[in-house]
Amino acid sequence: MNHQDGAQPCPMKKTTIGGQAIIEGIVMKGPRKSSTVVRKSDGELVIRDKDAAPLTEKSKVFGWPVVRGMVTLFMALKDGMEAINYSAQFFDDEEDAGEPSKFEQWLEKCLGSQKLEKLVMGFATVVGIALPVALFILLPTFLAGFLPEGVHSVVRNLIEGAVRVIIFLCFMWGVSHMKDIRRTFEYHGAEHKTIFCYEAGEELTVENVRRQGRFHPRCGTSFLFVVIIIATLVSSLVFAFIQPTNPFVRALLHLLLLPLVVGLSYEVNRYAGRKDNTLTRALRWPGLKLQRLTVFEPDDSMIEVAIEAMRRVIPDDGSDNW
Repeated sequence: MNHQDGAQPCPMKKTTIGGQAIIEGIVMKGPRKSSTVVRKSDGELVIRDKDAAPLTEKSKVFGWPVVRGMVTLFMALKDGMEAINYSAQFFDDEEDAGEPSKFEQWLEKCLGSQKLEKLVMGFATVVGIALPVALFILLPTFLAGFLPEGVHSVVRNLIEGAVRVIIFLCFMWGVSHMKDIRRTFEYHGAEHKTIFCYEAGEELTVENVRRQGRFHPRCGTSFLFVVIIIATLVSSLVFAFIQPTNPFVRALLHLLLLPLVVGLSYEVNRYAGRKDNTLTRALRWPGLKLQRLTVFEPDDSMIEVAIEAMRRVIPDDGSDNW
């Protein structure tokens, strides 16, 4: 059956293997290994494999419900920024062959190339976390600060939530129309299709992957949308008791609640991805619709990249079964 219209196939299994689209490439992460595959401008595939032991081996606390969501998101952001930086280096040289600036030369001289790279990655990770928090959490709070003081806290928070959803949808719509981002979203489609093909028990070939659907219930886009909804619900419950009106106080409380919101969102997304019933289908529906803005049909070369990354992280012992 052809699933290119976005209809969801019935998987024979569900896997914990997940991926991320990067600049002209894909990262796949399995139970104990991650693989980054990038296609250079000349068509050559550059591959980097890394060991990726489960977080629970570092501490059992990381496997606790809610806590695992906080840790998983942080590690995903950190590893994702590192992978993007890795893929970018193969194209930066082509676009800018000029000498580094005096400031860049000074930084490298003072810190060394390795420390400088870690500093840049640390800064990029902070920005990667701070930007969506500022845009989707704090900005709606400050905009709601223009409401009259007599507006009930619950109503105020629901308006914040509505503004948050509108900003999120407008942002996603805007970036989806950027040429370079669109190509990344096409790689995103290749990642989803390849995972679907593996879950269906079919051989990982371009033809088999091409037939799969592109909207996956465990997508990061769906997770972000769930975060926004959970943030609105949790803050509505908390603010119903303390009823702050000062936008700075509300923003601070949103930040304090954010780890809990992320942890709860992870559990909701995890449950919706594992089960198939009326409730989980209802939970998945908004995220699947939203993926129309972030997951596009890939070409065959993108599918080849996804297949290569997927093959390299599939465990021999079936430890990826979910």
